[in-house]
Amino acid sequence: MRAHPLATDAVLAFGAFVSMVVGSFADPHGPHGPTFGTRTPEPFSLLLMLLGAAALVFRRRRPRTVLAVTCGLSLLELTTGEPRAPVAMCTVIALYTVAARTDRPTTWRIGLLTMAGLTGVAMLAGPLPWYAQENLGIFAWTGMAAAAGDAVRSRRAFVDAIRERAERAERTRDEEARRRVAEERLRIARDLHDVVAHHIALVNVQAGVAAHVMDKRPDQAKEALAHVRDASRSALNELRATVGLLRQSGDPEAPTEPAPGLAVLDELVDTFRHAGLPVEVIVQLGRGEGPLPAAVDLAAYRVIQEALTNVRKHAGPGARAEVSVVRVGPSVEVTVLDDGGVSADPAPDPADPGGGHGLLGMRERTGALGGSCFAGPRYGGGYRVHAILPVA
Repeated sequence: MRAHPLATDAVLAFGAFVSMVVGSFADPHGPHGPTFGTRTPEPFSLLLMLLGAAALVFRRRRPRTVLAVTCGLSLLELTTGEPRAPVAMCTVIALYTVAARTDRPTTWRIGLLTMAGLTGVAMLAGPLPWYAQENLGIFAWTGMAAAAGDAVRSRRAFVDAIRERAERAERTRDEEARRRVAEERLRIARDLHDVVAHHIALVNVQAGVAAHVMDKRPDQAKEALAHVRDASRSALNELRATVGLLRQSGDPEAPTEPAPGLAVLDELVDTFRHAGLPVEVIVQLGRGEGPLPAAVDLAAYRVIQEALTNVRKHAGPGARAEVSVVRVGPSVEVTVLDDGGVSADPAPDPADPGGGHGLLGMRERTGALGGSCFAGPRYGGGYRVHAILPVA
């Protein structure tokens, strides 16, 4: 029916014509009540019924024009027909169509005008008495047609609103899924950067030491190479654990060890001390306040790891670093300082987009938890990283 609306309206028009012709043989005023076959319609009435039914074929394309045509045909029948034929059935169908395809104020105006016009002409200019039931029937049928069309229009609008809301929710769900995927990719990229940058920096330093003392102090070169081996093994283990998060459920070798945190901070600091960077650590998290949330614990660990890696890469020989983790009220403050050493490389500019991703990763980690991170040169030399992580 939706694919062929014109054919559907043609079938409806044919049904309406048959109903009007059959109804024109009924006499509601028989001697013993309504009778059928005791009267026949006039040829002019048959012509009006045929024209009205033909107009209904175009009711969807020109609803108001069809209503006006059928109203005119009905007025002719009401004023001239004797006996009266039910030509007004065409007007009822046309009025329903107008009400179903317009808004409510238009339905009220056109519906009241049609009801009053047809009923008034039938009462005042027709051959029947004004109080005849046929006149009241015209009023009732046109009123019901307008009400039914308005109800159908409201129902369609309600269904369209539900469908549009469902489509919008589907689009929003897809956008949310894409946003979560992008955030997860960014988080994995940060983790990979933190793991690889830290350990590769240590490997680079220890390999340089081994190459420098290989001929004169082979024992120290062996120790440096042992540190290279340990750092590379740790890098591989952490890389395997991080990449393992991308496995599907049910895949073998899923990572089972917990994410690193401040509990293994001493092990992290020892790797830098073995690489020749003196590091002093102060941790004051308070007693009786409970452990830190896992996300905060991991973020604090990664900030310290990245900051010490930058110290080892950019600070000059003889540089020293200080790490402090202090719980202050509802937040944890992480501070990493270095004195710059001698002949230090230029400190990385946190606003420079052309450098690495370490400082950007620290800011993203703290920002994701609702905190903040500042990184910049210290007065008198050196560098300072200060991060505030809310506990709640």
